[in-house]
Amino acid sequence: MATFKTNDNVEIYYEVHGEGRPLFMLPGWTCTTNFWRNNVPELSKTCKVICMDMRGHGQSEKVMHSHRISRYAMDVKNLLDYLDVEDVTVLGWSMGVSILWSYIELFGNHRISGLVCVDQSPAQYIGPDWKWGQNSCYDVETFIRTCCESQFNPDGQAEGLVGACIYNTPSAEDAKFLSDDIKKCPPYVRIEIMRDHTNLDWRDFIPTIKLPTLVCVARHSLIFDWQGSAWVGENIPGARTEFFENSGHMLFWDEPDKFNKLVGEFVANH
Repeated sequence: MATFKTNDNVEIYYEVHGEGRPLFMLPGWTCTTNFWRNNVPELSKTCKVICMDMRGHGQSEKVMHSHRISRYAMDVKNLLDYLDVEDVTVLGWSMGVSILWSYIELFGNHRISGLVCVDQSPAQYIGPDWKWGQNSCYDVETFIRTCCESQFNPDGQAEGLVGACIYNTPSAEDAKFLSDDIKKCPPYVRIEIMRDHTNLDWRDFIPTIKLPTLVCVARHSLIFDWQGSAWVGENIPGARTEFFENSGHMLFWDEPDKFNKLVGEFVANH
């Protein structure tokens, strides 16, 4: 548990647990390393698990600049370079997947040998040629509503996000634990990174990915219809798609045993 400085001098919080082949895990919008608390203890029995809080998130520095997917991808590269790790399996959940797609687009397979995509559609917005976008932020008007809630009701937004992400109702203690971590992300950061993330469409790039890939799809996600996340597995050559039949968007929380087993085996065997 430590921090390092990116190449633009931002202090980023990260953790390393266990030994073995490296597994880097990146959470979603406004979320933190703590969201992996049901996964890291088990995965670190066989993997070197590396986690980080994105800039402006969690325990990382609350800078008010450079909140773009491509800059977050550079932060990931900075950390992997700083730790000097090779043969890394990179795993992203939700917006974390988009950051990893950006990483691969910008840096190729630098230091990485496998990809895990957890419940992320290739396009957020819904249009004439895409109907499986983000169910609560799917066009300019709903993005503006998201911005207003971030600014004027940030606590309510955090609490609502937890409820929307978990299929099996969490305990009051768990819900507070997760929403308190989301609240560490300032409203300005929430808005600026979503502004960039929600306008990106990865459908042209995804079929060019040349990495062993595992795609995890939540059948009951309220954030994305399952078809959008499944499209990713259908369009990365050779990808394996696994459905989580009793899960919402946080499938690693709803079905942690299945998730941990699949990911651990993928890291060991790809």
